[in-house]
Amino acid sequence: MTVGLFAYSRQGCATAEAVRTFFSGDEVCAYAPARLAGSGFTPIPQPSGAFYGDAFARWDALLFVGSCGIAVRAIAPHVRDKKTDPAVLVIDEQGTYVIPLLSGHIGGANALAASLAAHMGATAVVTTATDIHQKFSVDAWAARNGFSLSSMAAAKAVSAAILERDVPMMSDFPVRSAYPAGVVAGTSGDIGICLTVEEKEPFTETLRLVPRILHIGIGCRRGTTAAAIAEAVEAVFEQHHLDRRAVKCAASIDLKQEEAGLLQFCQEQSWPLTFYSAEELSRLPGEFTPSPFVSRVTGVDNVCERAALMGADRFLVRKSARNGVTVALAAEDLEVQFG
Repeated sequence: MTVGLFAYSRQGCATAEAVRTFFSGDEVCAYAPARLAGSGFTPIPQPSGAFYGDAFARWDALLFVGSCGIAVRAIAPHVRDKKTDPAVLVIDEQGTYVIPLLSGHIGGANALAASLAAHMGATAVVTTATDIHQKFSVDAWAARNGFSLSSMAAAKAVSAAILERDVPMMSDFPVRSAYPAGVVAGTSGDIGICLTVEEKEPFTETLRLVPRILHIGIGCRRGTTAAAIAEAVEAVFEQHHLDRRAVKCAASIDLKQEEAGLLQFCQEQSWPLTFYSAEELSRLPGEFTPSPFVSRVTGVDNVCERAALMGADRFLVRKSARNGVTVALAAEDLEVQFG
């Protein structure tokens, strides 16, 4: 985690030093007014507007030791989207209260406030409705467990509904614990949650929680463009009604590690791309769709299926070929735990 820490008085700096001990192993940059700078605190530039804007964009969490007013004025021009805004917390100068001010769920400010308060012997002041009513916080749970939300509007609707009644949840994966307060198992209704890698809408208004568990294996001819690879991949996802947000990584054979189109496509998707040798792919046990041509060229009978299954557990889509591009999809096994 990267942290910006701001203090505005001598007492605030002393409290900030106590806060800093909580973040051992994390990158912490501490700032104070020029008159208090030194001893681990860098001067806050003046005027400070651009400085706070850069801090807001750069760090995972911003901690203000001082009043809520100071923090609000510093961050107000830069608040954009709860999916991307950093966690913002306020700690009073005496270290009595820790207040998550922004991105309590997705940004992790609520959880950070609780942990930091326990470390300092302080009280966490959490104001989000699902937390104070001890109901399931869908966006916080998704963020902690690496699930993507299909829609922020649907997430807000689900959170509002949970405060009024139990909301049904459908899961394509085994649920190995009791459902949390505010959620029950169900497959239909006016609003609900679906844990899936598929693009489906079992409820009238469906919030899909999408785990990143798909591995995509890609083979291609030399000189294949990024556009051609994108077209082949898109065709597979559309045909099988799969959500691209479920992709965790992509893989291919090391003969393709300088293939510009493949590199460009994965970079555009922000998918980590791993290359394996023919020997590594050949050692993978299982049944694969053989190709004599691919075997002659690469030294292994199949690239896309074997590459997809590296680090995964089961196939979702076997080899699909389109315009010189082969695509396969495999998934990691997943069990769902609440609590």
